[in-house]
Amino acid sequence: MPTPWPDATYGTRKNSLAVLYFQNTGGSRQDEYFRDGVTEDIIIELSRIHGLSMICLAAVRPYRDKHVPVLQAGRELDAAYVLDGSLRRSKKDLRLSVQLVETETGHTLWAERYDRKIEDVFAIQDEIARTIAGKLQVMLSDAERRAISRPPTSQVEAYDFYLRGRQYFKQFRRKSIEAAREMFQKAIETDPEYAGAYAGLADSYSYLFMFWASTQENLEEADRASRTAVELNPELAEARVARGVAVSLAKRYDEADREFRAAIQLNPSLFEAYYFYARGYYAQGKLDRAVYWFQRASEARPQDYQAPTLLGSALRGLGLRSDSDLAYRKAVELAKTHLELNPGDTRALYFSAIALSQIGEQKEEALLLAARALAIDPDEPQVLYNVACVYALQRMPKKAIECLAKTIAHGEWWRGWMANDPDLVSLHDHPEFRELVRGEESSSA
Repeated sequence: MPTPWPDATYGTRKNSLAVLYFQNTGGSRQDEYFRDGVTEDIIIELSRIHGLSMICLAAVRPYRDKHVPVLQAGRELDAAYVLDGSLRRSKKDLRLSVQLVETETGHTLWAERYDRKIEDVFAIQDEIARTIAGKLQVMLSDAERRAISRPPTSQVEAYDFYLRGRQYFKQFRRKSIEAAREMFQKAIETDPEYAGAYAGLADSYSYLFMFWASTQENLEEADRASRTAVELNPELAEARVARGVAVSLAKRYDEADREFRAAIQLNPSLFEAYYFYARGYYAQGKLDRAVYWFQRASEARPQDYQAPTLLGSALRGLGLRSDSDLAYRKAVELAKTHLELNPGDTRALYFSAIALSQIGEQKEEALLLAARALAIDPDEPQVLYNVACVYALQRMPKKAIECLAKTIAHGEWWRGWMANDPDLVSLHDHPEFRELVRGEESSSA
């Protein structure tokens, strides 16, 4: 089974566009979540337009707050066009300046300054998306017009809560996910019709269920919030993904299949749709299907190291060692680049350690990377579980089982993942491992 690896460049694609994070000219670091959110929402809006090839958030994030000339950024990202600008807001007013530049010639195709009231932020995003489509001669379908013209909420205060929640959510810690949940809830209280906030709330409960507290309450709340998100806006791809994740956790896999496919149809560029679709198959042990969707996830976000790591694991589980090694090598390369910018990212550390352990190279380096992750977050279940995978791959069963036992204390969901994880195959004949997988009575959860 050949593994097609997408090149992490974009310039060969027609109408490839990078949107750089706007400069925060308001002078307050407390406003950065708003600046980040507006920039990211413009990228999301533009990604809904099938005629544009958007440079993903993961690729442009390293340029956040770096004073890199526009043309240099465009060349490094291999983007045909770059949108950059600045943002300043006060309590009631918003100033947003933007320019669209052609990388090859340095020609400014369009520039505009918006001096509006803060509640006009959605109209500005709509105007920017439509203008860029026009400048790049992209025809919008009726569905695309509806998607970019529909404001996510009628209340700018709700939007502010939502952006705060999204900023917390990205930190991927239990406390930050709980803080995100509170912000999304406040957004809903401000605007009970806010589909995006319900999707964020559902994701918060789903993540809490998966990684920290596998309670029936978290599962039911994820189900309830995701259902509401889809009912409020069935054309919102993020709502479909949230629904897919929630019902997948409830093992309603046929329903999850429909939701993920709907999300992909609505927004073929949405990495999360492919990634969580693949994870659902991985959790079921359907590794051949997981391989396909992890490959699609890598195509949607070529800079991401997570999908190729899990792809490598799925391929290894299918006995396809050469393809697996190729995937793991790609994962190590991408994670190394990520760690240069984010040296404290435990996920990149332990995924690198797993990949190196699987390849059988730099075993000592793999153990050092795992130890670094564990030192940063010794009680984090994601860290404990994946470090256990490193120990299992390096034939250190006692240490692996110790970490797995601590992991299960954070939630029963981990048992199912453990049972089908190819990284743990060396433990399958170990009685303590079988006891961990088998039943709740042996768990401290």
